[in-house]
Amino acid sequence: MNDELFTNKPTCALKKDNIVLDKSFRFAVRIIRLYQHLKETKKEYILSKQMLRSGTSVGANVREGNNAESKADFIHKLGIAQKETDETIYWLELLKETDYLNQTEFNSIYGDADELLKLIRSIILTAKSNR
Repeated sequence: MNDELFTNKPTCALKKDNIVLDKSFRFAVRIIRLYQHLKETKKEYILSKQMLRSGTSVGANVREGNNAESKADFIHKLGIAQKETDETIYWLELLKETDYLNQTEFNSIYGDADELLKLIRSIILTAKSNR
């Protein structure tokens, strides 16, 4: 597999002070690269398209939450990002179990997804406790 799939280096400028924005953006880039790899080399179109949709939605919802109109709106948007991250993990697990991803490929991107999920959950819990 192409080493670009395992790269977390963004090519555009991101806000350095917002970890969840940065991590969710980098995750989306990895998901897009993985989708391209699965489509081009494995000829897999169905599961990978679902993974692409949910995996890129995470960052979009985090960004929407970052521009929320209220604390409730912020919590709601991050709640959606949490669900999308968990859904992405589901698609990644299916891709691994059906041999479209090997263990090394899965472990690499799963680690990022799990870290992002924990981070989003923590932010939601903190925001709820500060109401």
